[in-house]
Amino acid sequence: MVKMKNIRKILFVMVAMVLSNSCSQDFLNLTPQSAISESAVWSDPNLVELFVNEMYRGLGHGHHECEVGSMADESHFIHNYGSNQVVASLITPSDIGQWDADNQNAYRWSQVYRYIRNANMFFENIDDVPFDDEDWRTRLKGEVHFLLAYYYHNLVRLHGGVPIITRTYNLEDEYEVPRNSLKECIDYIVEHADAAAGMLPELQSGSNLGRANKSGALALKSRILLWAASDLVNVPWYGSFEKPDLIQYGVDRTTAWTDAKNAASAVMALNFSLEEGTGDAFQDYTNLFVEKKSDEHIFSRYFIKTNGWDSEDSNTHSPLFNGPNGYSAWAGNTPIQALVDDYEMADGSKFDWNNPVEAAAPYENRDPRFYASILYDGAPWRQRPSSTAAYDPENKISIRTVYSGMTADPDQVVKYGIDTRQGPQQTWNGTYSGYYLRKAIDISVDPEFVYDGANQEVPWHFFRLGEIYLNYAEACIELGQDDEAKVYLNKIRARAGMPDITETGDALRQRYRNERRIEMAFEQSRYFDIRRWLIGEQVYKPAKGIVIDEFSDGSVTYEVREVGQTRGWNDRTNFLPILQDEMNRNTLLIQNPGY
Repeated sequence: MVKMKNIRKILFVMVAMVLSNSCSQDFLNLTPQSAISESAVWSDPNLVELFVNEMYRGLGHGHHECEVGSMADESHFIHNYGSNQVVASLITPSDIGQWDADNQNAYRWSQVYRYIRNANMFFENIDDVPFDDEDWRTRLKGEVHFLLAYYYHNLVRLHGGVPIITRTYNLEDEYEVPRNSLKECIDYIVEHADAAAGMLPELQSGSNLGRANKSGALALKSRILLWAASDLVNVPWYGSFEKPDLIQYGVDRTTAWTDAKNAASAVMALNFSLEEGTGDAFQDYTNLFVEKKSDEHIFSRYFIKTNGWDSEDSNTHSPLFNGPNGYSAWAGNTPIQALVDDYEMADGSKFDWNNPVEAAAPYENRDPRFYASILYDGAPWRQRPSSTAAYDPENKISIRTVYSGMTADPDQVVKYGIDTRQGPQQTWNGTYSGYYLRKAIDISVDPEFVYDGANQEVPWHFFRLGEIYLNYAEACIELGQDDEAKVYLNKIRARAGMPDITETGDALRQRYRNERRIEMAFEQSRYFDIRRWLIGEQVYKPAKGIVIDEFSDGSVTYEVREVGQTRGWNDRTNFLPILQDEMNRNTLLIQNPGY
């Protein structure tokens, strides 16, 4: 992002503004010599741009150490960090686990409202800034409209209706603000997304690459209107609740699905196409997440490796966070068997452990996206670092135990796979599930050294065309337009090298949902999809993984076992509670049902 190398300067700006806006004591109103006064900021277009640059941090990204997928049925985060209580549905208003951790700052109530305050401050001042170039002012306005819409879309998908704050508050102000209805919040997000789309170019380029654009604003509108049309906010799953309009949309379903379809269609009318440059489905899908430029990318966040080991906010360290322990990495977000089993066979049939041929070779003849997303036993990977090269001259993932006899007798162990928790390298960082994450990891990055080479320049894609096709297909299915839905579902499948879907009715709906699960794996979609579709009870089951044994005659067995992480479901966790601290500060807030 332009001028991001100067981003630390904005921290001084923020400190100065907080002091001058929030405190009345004379000594606190003095401008520190190391800071920039508020009046100076709103007198200089360059400082305003730095102020907006800082607001982009509020978008976050998905390459953090604990990923959102580990709070759904995609992966098991082996280090916990509060993820265990989320998947066990044990969160309370006093403790929401990983959702209140720094990894999730883009979703945290207090953090998001801090950025909303900055957006309001921007709009209160931007028209008085002396711009010589009015296009510059318009661009910044468009960007902040987009940012504000994105901030609220994160809050609303987690909590339902939230307070819509349209001005800055100071310490002397009374801050008692009720929650707005869910419909008011959706309308507010759409209003700002539309405003952004009207002010911004279709795509950004050059020094503005990574800034908000018209396409991203329309994609955001597509995502939130699909969410608003869903069962979660249109079916009374919650029992009695004093203010159902906080979590129910209240719009005719046909109208809601039509709005969602039209919003997706508006993005599809722009100049994007699916990634299929090589003709190799595995490589095309891999490239989509590793390369910096694709005709499918709508709005992305970019990283600069030379920034070094600064912070997760400035860099992405996925090779270290998620790589196998046999590569001196930390395992982190390890895929679970439920996801692995949902990757279809190459012919489009469902994988079946009861099929003896498939059970004997479970990683053969699968959807190419499986090989591009999951590291499994025998998967080829990068060259081992020098510290572990002697254990694996073939550079293949090893998660099996080899025995000298015909039984799994501990006394007959010949060797444990280098990437297991019993292997010779960093056993505490080994997978419990028998898998590691491959998707969006640059194979050229050596994860061995934390401070030198562990970060990569793989972008985080907030929106891409594949999601929009899926949004459009889902709306079509719910409107009874099956043939139209299959056109776009099968475009995605063709890019993935998979045969067409031919079902209709509810069978099509189920195939679509599995297609979305696979296509959007580890892209912060599944957690919200589970709740949109009200399927939490079906999928929050004990997490399982694979145990692989090889015997002296060369035979290999695969056994599915639980990984030791308790999982469970409670309907109330369709929405997060508002933290008790926030309830105490603002007594007009109403807590979500079940808490």
